[in-house]
Amino acid sequence: MKHLRRFFLKFYLQFANSKMEAELAKEIGAHLALLEDEYLRQGMTPEDARRAARLAYGGVEQATQLHRDERGFQGLAQILQDARYTFRQLRRSPGFTVTAILMLALGIGATTAIFSIVEGVLLRPLPFPDPDRLLTLGDVVEGSHCASCAHSSTTAHDIRNYMRDTQSFSHLGGYRYRLFELSGVGDPAAVNGTRMSGEVFAALGVPPLLGRTFTQREDEEGQQVAVLSYGMWQSRFHGDANAVGSKIFLYRKPYTVVGVMPRDFEFPLNSGQVNQSDLWLPLSLQPEEFTAGGAASWNSHMVGRLKAGITVEQAQSDAERVAQETMRDYPAYLRSIRIHAVVTPLHEDTVKQARPLLRTLLLAVIVVLLIACANLAGLLLVRAIRGRREIAVRLALGARAVTLLRQAILESMVLSIAGGAIGLTLAAVALRMGVSLLPQTLPRVNEIGLDWPVMLFALGVALLTGFLCGLAPAFAAIRTSVNETLKEGGRTGTSGSGHARLRSALVVAEIAVALTLLAASGLLLRSFEKMRDVKLGFRPDNTLAALYVLPQQRYRTQSAVDGFTKTLLNDLGQLPGVEAVGITSFLPAAGNNWGIAFSIEGYVPPKGAGLNMASMSLVESDPFEALGIRVLRGRVFTESDNAGSPLVAIVNRSMAERYWPGQDPIGKRLRRGLPETSTPWMTVVGEVDDVKLGSRDAETMPQVYQPVTQTVASEGVLASVGELSGADGWIVLRTRMAPELMEDTLRATVQKIDPQLPLYQMQTMEHAISKSEAPRRFNTVLISSFAIAAVLLSVLGIYGVIAFSVALREQEMAVRIALGCQRSGLILFILSSGARLAAVGCGLGLLGALAASRLLRSFLFEVSPFDPGVLALSAIAMLLLALAASALPARRASSTNPMLALRGE
Repeated sequence: MKHLRRFFLKFYLQFANSKMEAELAKEIGAHLALLEDEYLRQGMTPEDARRAARLAYGGVEQATQLHRDERGFQGLAQILQDARYTFRQLRRSPGFTVTAILMLALGIGATTAIFSIVEGVLLRPLPFPDPDRLLTLGDVVEGSHCASCAHSSTTAHDIRNYMRDTQSFSHLGGYRYRLFELSGVGDPAAVNGTRMSGEVFAALGVPPLLGRTFTQREDEEGQQVAVLSYGMWQSRFHGDANAVGSKIFLYRKPYTVVGVMPRDFEFPLNSGQVNQSDLWLPLSLQPEEFTAGGAASWNSHMVGRLKAGITVEQAQSDAERVAQETMRDYPAYLRSIRIHAVVTPLHEDTVKQARPLLRTLLLAVIVVLLIACANLAGLLLVRAIRGRREIAVRLALGARAVTLLRQAILESMVLSIAGGAIGLTLAAVALRMGVSLLPQTLPRVNEIGLDWPVMLFALGVALLTGFLCGLAPAFAAIRTSVNETLKEGGRTGTSGSGHARLRSALVVAEIAVALTLLAASGLLLRSFEKMRDVKLGFRPDNTLAALYVLPQQRYRTQSAVDGFTKTLLNDLGQLPGVEAVGITSFLPAAGNNWGIAFSIEGYVPPKGAGLNMASMSLVESDPFEALGIRVLRGRVFTESDNAGSPLVAIVNRSMAERYWPGQDPIGKRLRRGLPETSTPWMTVVGEVDDVKLGSRDAETMPQVYQPVTQTVASEGVLASVGELSGADGWIVLRTRMAPELMEDTLRATVQKIDPQLPLYQMQTMEHAISKSEAPRRFNTVLISSFAIAAVLLSVLGIYGVIAFSVALREQEMAVRIALGCQRSGLILFILSSGARLAAVGCGLGLLGALAASRLLRSFLFEVSPFDPGVLALSAIAMLLLALAASALPARRASSTNPMLALRGE
C-alpha cells in the first residue's frame, strides 16, 4: 500500500511541477543562506562567503535534478518537457502546422469513413447469437440463367423436404419477401413484409421486445398472426405497449399482432435501406404451391442453425442428399430439371456481392493516406533540414541523439493525433450526410457508424502515421554533421545528397501511386461513359410508373379483377395530358430479370446449352407505346387477343436472333415449360427492340411478351386451380407534361376506383434508370474523388521539393545568373528537375496501374483494364501537372537578384 501511495504521489507531482519547483528553489536558497551566514561569522567577506557556500553545497543544478528524479518519473518528465518544446515550435510555424494537420485530417478522415463502411458491412458479426452457426440453404438449377445468381432459392417442395428430411440443423425454415397493403391502423399504406416459417425465429435466436414470436405450429395451421418491426411499432402504434393483441389488416385480412422485435433486428438482410421488412407473418404454404406451376417456382429462401458439432461440409452433404431425393419425386413435366443444394454461411451470403467493391474503396483511400503521409514526411524533412544549424548547436552543447530522435517523432505524433481528431470529426460528418447516398446494393447499411472499433482504428492509424512520418526527419536530425553545418554559417547550399535523394524518392512514390489511382479513375469514367451509351430499348422521358397489387379478399374472381383493370385503363386514358397508358408485369430498369423456361418449336439446342430461359412480361393495353418500345416487325397486341382467341406472343430482337437466326420470327411458335411439359403453343406476332430490364451494363435476356388475359390458358398443366391473372402489375403513363406532376392525379384515379388500394414505388422512368446506374456511379465518383485528392497532394509534394531545392540553392542560382546564364535556361533547368521526378513516378505508376488491373476488371464495362488511351492520358496529365507545379519555383529562381543574394557571402 505504501508503494502504491508513493506511485500516485509521484504521478501527481509530475503535473504539479511549477509549485514544487518554487518550493525546491526556496529550500535550496535557504540552505545556501545558512552556509553563507556561517562563513560570514568566520570572518569571510560576503563575496568569499557566497563562493564558499556554493562550493560546500555542491552543484545547484545537479541537486535540483536529483530532487526532480526522486519526486517524479524521469522518462515521463522528459516526454512532457519534449511535448512543451514541440508545442512551442509548432506555434512558431502556424502555416506549416495548419497545412500538416489538414493534410493528415483529409487522409485519416477519408480512411476512417471508408473503414467504418467496411467494418459495418464486412467485418462486424451478424446481430444474432452465434452467427457463425447460421447458414442459408437453397438450390442451383442446372442450365438456368441463375446458375450463378447471388442468392440461391427454393420452391415450396424444397422447404417442406429440407425441413423434414435434413439432420444437420437444430432449426431450419423458409421465408419469402413481398409487399403488403396495410390498413386498420392509420391510413392505408404499402409496407414491406416477410412470410416465414416459425422455425426461422427460433434459428435466429433473437427474443422479441414485446410479446412473442409465432411458432411453427401456428405457421402450419395457417394462423393469421403478425410480428411488427420496431419502426412500424413506433410509426403506426406510437410505441404503445398495448399494440400486442391488436388487429391489423393485410390485403384486407385481419391479423393479430403477437409481438414486436427489438430496434436493431433486421431480417432478411436485404441490400439498401428501402427494402427492410416492416412485419413478419407465418409462411403458411398453400396446397396450390405444391402443384402445377407452384412446384417449379424458385421464389423462396431458407435459413437454419447448425446443430452442435456439425460442420458446414456435413450440412452440405446432408442437403445434397435431400435434393437428390426431391428430384426423384418431381412430376413428369419437371423430369429434366436437375438441381443441387447449396449451403452457405449467412454472413457470406449477405456480404459476398459487396466485398469486391469495399476492398477496392479501402485500397484506394489507403493510397490517398499514403500520399498524405509522404507529403507530411517531406514537410518534416524540409523542416529538419532548415533547422539543422540549431540541431548542430544542440549536438555541440552535448544533446544526445536519442533526445533529438524522440523530439522529432513526438512532433510528428502531435501533428498526426491532431489530424486524426479532426479527421474523425470529418468522417462522422461524412457518414451522417453520406450514408443515404450509398448504393442500394450494400447490405447492413443501418449498422454503419463510428463505433468503438472504428474509433480505435482511427487512433491506431493516427499513431502509426505519426511514427512512420517522423522517422525520416528524426534520422535526418541525428545524422547532422556538426562541423560542416557550423562552418556554413548562414550560407545556403545543398543539404546533402542523402536528404535530397530521400525527398525525391518520396515525391516519386507519391506520383506513382497517384497515377495508379488516376488511371483507375479514368478507366471507371470511360466505363461509365460506355454504359451511358448503351441503348435502353425504350424512351424514359415523360413516363411515370407505379405498382399495384389487388387484395384477394375483395377481388376473388377474374371478372372482379378484369373490371378493375378495364375501369382503371379507361379513366387513365381520358386524363388530360396522357398520351398512352399500359400495364406490364415487368418494369424496365427495375431489375426484375428472372425468367422461365421455354420450348421452341424446331429448335435443337447445342450440347450443354442448358435451359431455354427468357423473361416473361404480361401486358395489357399498350405498354409498348407508353414506354416507347420500338416495334421492329409484325404487330402489337389488340383487344381481340383475349382468353378465347389463339395464343400469341411478342419476342425481342435477342430472342429472335438466338432461336431463329436469319429468319423472320413472325409465325414461329413457342410454349412455356420444358419439352416434356404439356402446355399449348403460342404464335409469335411481333418483334420489338431489346429492353434493359436491369441496369444498362447487364446482359440483355431473351424476352417474351404475352397478353395478361391469355396467361392461364398458356400455362396448361402449370396453371393452378382458381388462378387469377392481372391481379398486379406496373401502371405506365406517357404524358405531355413533367411526369412528377401526374403523381397525385394517378393516385387519385386509383383511389376513386378503390379508396383503400395503395400504389407502390411510384417513380418516373428516368428515376428508375438513375437507381439502376447508382452502383456504378457511386464507384466512379468515389474513386475519382480519391484520385483528385491524390493528384493534388502529389502536385503539392512536387512543388514543395522543387521550391525547397531552389531556396537551398539560391546563391548557386545567383552565381549562374552573374556568370551570364540566361533566365530562360535557368527556368528550363528547374523544370527539367521536376519533369525527371514526374517521369520516373509515371513509369512506376503505369506499372502499378497494370498490376491493379485484376482489382478493376470486375468493375469495368466494355473497357480493357489496359486501355492505352486512358493510361497515356493519365500519364500525360500527371506530367503536365508536375511541370505546372515546378513552374512557380522556376519563375521565382529566374527573378533572383544576384547582388542581393551574394551580398551575404
